[in-house]
Amino acid sequence: MAQKNDTPALILALLVTLGLLGVGGWLLAGQFGLRGGGPSTGGIGQGILGGGTSDPQPTGPVTLSRGSVSLLPNPSPAKQAGLAAYGQGNYPEAAQQFGVALQAQRNDPEALIYQQNALAQAGQTLALGAALPVATDENAALELMRGIAQAQQEINQAGGINGSKLVLVLADDRNNPTSAQAVAQAFAQDSSILGVIGHYASDISLDTLQTYEAAKLPTISPVSTSIRLSNASSYFFRTVPSDYIAARALAEHSLSKLQRQRAVVYFNSQSAYSQSLKGEFATAFSLGGGQVLSEVDLSQSSFSPANSLASAEQQGADVIVLLPNSGTLNKALQVVTLNQKKLPILAGDDVYSPTSLEVGGANGQGMTVAIPWHIDASPNASFPQASRNLWYATVNWRTALSYDAVQAIAAALAIGTPSREGIQQAFKSPNFQANGASGTIRFLPSGDRNASIQLVTVEPGNGPGGFSFVPLP
Repeated sequence: MAQKNDTPALILALLVTLGLLGVGGWLLAGQFGLRGGGPSTGGIGQGILGGGTSDPQPTGPVTLSRGSVSLLPNPSPAKQAGLAAYGQGNYPEAAQQFGVALQAQRNDPEALIYQQNALAQAGQTLALGAALPVATDENAALELMRGIAQAQQEINQAGGINGSKLVLVLADDRNNPTSAQAVAQAFAQDSSILGVIGHYASDISLDTLQTYEAAKLPTISPVSTSIRLSNASSYFFRTVPSDYIAARALAEHSLSKLQRQRAVVYFNSQSAYSQSLKGEFATAFSLGGGQVLSEVDLSQSSFSPANSLASAEQQGADVIVLLPNSGTLNKALQVVTLNQKKLPILAGDDVYSPTSLEVGGANGQGMTVAIPWHIDASPNASFPQASRNLWYATVNWRTALSYDAVQAIAAALAIGTPSREGIQQAFKSPNFQANGASGTIRFLPSGDRNASIQLVTVEPGNGPGGFSFVPLP
């Protein structure tokens, strides 16, 4: 009977979600220049990101591009001219044409990377690979590329690394295991590539570990957070803190700040990221005196947000914890809509999205999200202003930690032998450190980043739907 009575509310939530996703996605694409046209005038720089969704049917051969192929759709005429010139080995012309393309679309990171690659050909170079989820999550790929491009430009304009300029080799792994394996093998076989930035989803990083380790090719992920990646390979590192850190920050906030001890947790059993965050939260919450009353699997076809909330109320839950990956974000947002601020909500970093602000609206106000970094948490640092000046927009944590990944590799190359094993040995050194957008970069013996988590909350602001993510002190 309860399910029947809740059906109209569920249908309404679904319709609102779908409508806002369509309109919001179109507007945000325009805001960031992804539909073509002029530069963006601002924005939070977030897409439906984090864990990522997989492409079930990867198609086409793997393409590694230094500047002759665009991974992004609909390149402008100037960008097409740059691609053609690069393919012909006319690097001065390529650099000029990519510059023209950037004047029209200032926030196109691929054009900036290719321009820097072309300019680098006048001298000695050092190559890095970057695995990007372009086909399945273009916004995510753009965010990662912006951090990579900004770091590359700064390093090269400062003279490079011991006189050698950085060249980035881009590949679309489609966030798919089959495609990612092919990309990993292609990177491994290209002896000029000394390190790789990527992959995106934790599942994909896990799937490619053996390929990189066999080639002794170090990889550094700005996004993959699963604890299964800790100590998984001596050649895997990450600039993002693991789920161990994020989960404990959420648990402590619930128990100490909110004084809430009875949780219902939503997760996706098909995602290594979501599973990892759920498990770590449950452990931390229990150790702190809390109790997880129920775990709701968003991947189940029988999932009902109305039924799950009714059950949570009957069990006496006093806090909702949303830990979806991006593929189940829409289902999680149905919970936000139907909850109507009755219970406080805590969430993992995949909820940090403009879609959450638009769809959640006033119902999402007060929701607390754990992310690795927020641009307004360190307003006096150099990176926030430099990124705004470069991209005509406010970037998010994924861009910042991609920037950190390149800076970490550059620091390793500067102090050691410019080789794959040289980077790995530098990262493993207890004395290694590099300066990044999110502070000092150090790695634990597990390959994890030694860093903290930033909690943000949804408050009225100038973001999508009239709301913004605001850092908590």
